[in-house]
Amino acid sequence: MENFDYGIIGGGPAGYTAGMLLAKQGYSVVLFEKDKLGGTCLNRGCIPTKSFIHSSEVFATLMHAGEYGISFDNINFDFSKVVEKKDKTVEKVRKALELSVKNSGVNVIYKEAHIVDKNTISTNEGNYRVKNIISACGSKPRELKGLEFDGEFILSSDDILNIKQLPKKVLIVGSGAIGIEWARILSNFGVDVCILEACERLLPIADIEVSKRIERIFKQKGVKFYLNNTIKEIKDKVVVLANGDTVAPDFILSAAGREAVCANDSNCKLLGDACGKIQLAHFAIHQAAELVLGVPYNKQYTPSVIYGEPEIAWMGLREQDCDESYTIKKLPVSALGKAWCDNSIEGFIKVITKGNKIHGAHIISKEASALIHTFLVAMENNLSINDLKKCCFAHPTYSEAIYELLLNL
Repeated sequence: MENFDYGIIGGGPAGYTAGMLLAKQGYSVVLFEKDKLGGTCLNRGCIPTKSFIHSSEVFATLMHAGEYGISFDNINFDFSKVVEKKDKTVEKVRKALELSVKNSGVNVIYKEAHIVDKNTISTNEGNYRVKNIISACGSKPRELKGLEFDGEFILSSDDILNIKQLPKKVLIVGSGAIGIEWARILSNFGVDVCILEACERLLPIADIEVSKRIERIFKQKGVKFYLNNTIKEIKDKVVVLANGDTVAPDFILSAAGREAVCANDSNCKLLGDACGKIQLAHFAIHQAAELVLGVPYNKQYTPSVIYGEPEIAWMGLREQDCDESYTIKKLPVSALGKAWCDNSIEGFIKVITKGNKIHGAHIISKEASALIHTFLVAMENNLSINDLKKCCFAHPTYSEAIYELLLNL
């Protein structure tokens, strides 16, 4: 029986980050992964969907190439090549990760593992003695009653990554990050997309003004959506909605989020999606850093990002969370010269302040995923608005919108 300082179950962002940090500090670490390193993010989430998004945006841009003074004949795409690019991207990133984990000194066992007690982890090949156990076994797609996954007509966010050809029409149930991103991917490729949302607005977790803008953008792009509505029944692949309307999609993507795989176990420390808290890869990575290195972290300042054109990012308080003591300022992206050069004038940057401090930020813009981190650094480090005003923002950029907003506070 082998002995280690730490045994980690799950090779996703939380597991491999914790493993490499512990090994760097001189601890002996064994990591168990029943499938592939990288977890949901690399293999069934962030990375493959971003590859699909990029391919779809390239095609969408080429369809409007004339606006840039460029002409093409017979613009088309081969979806099998799009899938091939996605697979190659995931494989390359995974191989780099595997090498990094190996070089860090972490022992990786590609076996399904179970916790026997606080010092024992078992596989079908035997037991491993460990001083400490970390469970980072991840999450799985949440299944809704009446929309049980069958891999053919009702797909999960895992299933849709394996489609070999595009549908003509699809119904997406749920308008969180998964639903919004897949609506963008499929509509860019010319698929007739319809979104069903049980709440009163799209992307209900976001700032109310962000939701309204996304609804406007989707209307302009021809993406249909039903709000405050649910599925009444499904007859012969025809979906009957609660309001009486019907939709006949080629398949349904049930995008109701994810749920933790493993329950709480007193024999281990839970990290990542397994905690059932914030199910984001960057949150999982920071949890691991907090556990191993003692890096403090305010989870309220975890940024959320939804990809596609334009990107959506936010953190902190939303407009609907604030009373009259807060100040809200907004700058349209169309005020930026760089946005006009890029033909990306849709969106805004919005900041919520009180006193001399920033309490929330909401962005719809090209590069929003990068812009949000200026606000993150300020809020996490308790910087004042006057502190940020000392920074010189380059021109022409999208980030200069932040400075322009600050000058008006």
